[in-house]
Amino acid sequence: MGAPDPRSLDALGLAEAPRDHPLSYPGAWPEESGLLDGDRLLPLTRLVYEDRVPVVAVGSNACPGQLRHKMAESEVSGTIPMVKARVAGIGVGVSAHVSLMGYVSASPFHAPGAVSELFVTWLDSEQLAAIDRSEGVSSATGAYDRARLPSSDVRIELESGELLPGAYIYVNRRGVLHDGAGVPRAHPGEHALLVSLLAGSPRLRELFGRTPEEFCARARFDRGLCERGTRLFAEERLTMASGLEGCV
Repeated sequence: MGAPDPRSLDALGLAEAPRDHPLSYPGAWPEESGLLDGDRLLPLTRLVYEDRVPVVAVGSNACPGQLRHKMAESEVSGTIPMVKARVAGIGVGVSAHVSLMGYVSASPFHAPGAVSELFVTWLDSEQLAAIDRSEGVSSATGAYDRARLPSSDVRIELESGELLPGAYIYVNRRGVLHDGAGVPRAHPGEHALLVSLLAGSPRLRELFGRTPEEFCARARFDRGLCERGTRLFAEERLTMASGLEGCV
């Protein structure tokens, strides 16, 4: 019996998908750039792929286990370059909706002066269509739109120092949650986020229970309940625009 592959997602601790384990959202991200190749993460030979579309990931789309899951579900190639980048002008906030997967996901917001360490995923046309479907882009009731980030407002610097002239990003249609003072709240990870949200809203506790575990269990695949939770965010005036709506 051969030695375990040190480049496998299991060996690297990157195999778990938040779709299967909601409280792990946004999932484990790689420590360095790499080529996702099915069940493995391999070294990259370059950082720019002119024949692919660059998409900035702010949530679980930077988790190899989640990407593998989405590509397998759509029966398309699971070979995706993932490149670390410093993205200026974008913050990682909290989507103003409850996902059918059982979590409250991340969504970007316009944040002049902020710098975020994120991944650029380089997708071919079939992979881009698969991610679009997973984000509900083509659905009237979907959660996200795909937006083009202009280089005039957002600076995307790769590890090499090269600047991208632009990239896409997924923006929540309902906006993001604020911190109570009119500032988008950061996404601290699912468990901590749900503890805070449940503590601040008796009505949310009535719908989803008192603990993050109860929240995920009740929300998962219950479309009606997720829609009620999403409406509650708006009713309690917890939502605000992301500032990226004009890029859609």
